[in-house]
Formats: sequence, C-alpha cells, structure tokens
Amino acid sequence: MTAARTAGASRTTRQRTAISQYLAEAKDFRTAQQIFDHLRSLGHAVSLPTVYRTLTRLADAAEIDQLRLAGGETAYRHCATTAHHHHLVCRHCHTAVEVAGDAIEQWAQSVADQHGFTDVDHAIELYGLCQECARR
Repeated sequence: MTAARTAGASRTTRQRTAISQYLAEAKDFRTAQQIFDHLRSLGHAVSLPTVYRTLTRLADAAEIDQLRLAGGETAYRHCATTAHHHHLVCRHCHTAVEVAGDAIEQWAQSVADQHGFTDVDHAIELYGLCQECARR
C-alpha cells in the first residue's frame, strides 16, 4: 500500500473513532451538522461529506441508530442495545427513549403476511413531548 493510501486509511479511522466516541458520549440524537460542528470545534480536520459518509457506514454496520426527526432531518445516536428496537422521541428537545414493541412486531408480521410479503424490515419512531418539555 502506498504512503498516501495508508495516510488516507488512518485519517478515516481517526474520523470514524472521533464520531463514534462523540455519539457514545452524547445523551441524545445528533445531526450530521451538529457532529461536524463539534468535531471542528475540537480541531479535527473533517469535512461535512466525510461525516455523512462515516455516519452511513456506522449505521450500515449497526453501530449507531439513525432517526428521522419530525422536521425531516436525520439524526444519529449510539444505542445501548444492538437488538431490534424503536424510539419514543421528544419533538422539542429530541430526547429519545429506546422501546421494545412486541405488539408492533406482531402487527408488522401480520400485515406482511396478509399482503404476501417476506423478509420485511421496519423502523418505527413515536413522536411526542417528554415530561420536561410538556411542563414548559
């Protein structure tokens, strides 16, 4: 491997590590722009397209969850479990709670069966106001 390719590979590893570490420490979902801004504030030489590519790779590897926010933007978070789960998300502060949903799983399978679908996957996010935001 050439020196340039080696340097590029280690740069990607540092960026992936920095993004993964930031998401592991964050308590809620973060957008790519928020992640980019945070990394730049720490002096990381990273571009926004690189953040997006890295987030896509981490999500594809099931290392992080991605969530479509109520406004349509995608946000990312390191989740406590690798098991299939859903989220209850605050529309105001974006706090998210991981929830299991046996009834949802049964419903999804039933709908798939009714329509002759197999190998069905799904992601369900429930949006509302957390207790703290509802009090305000």
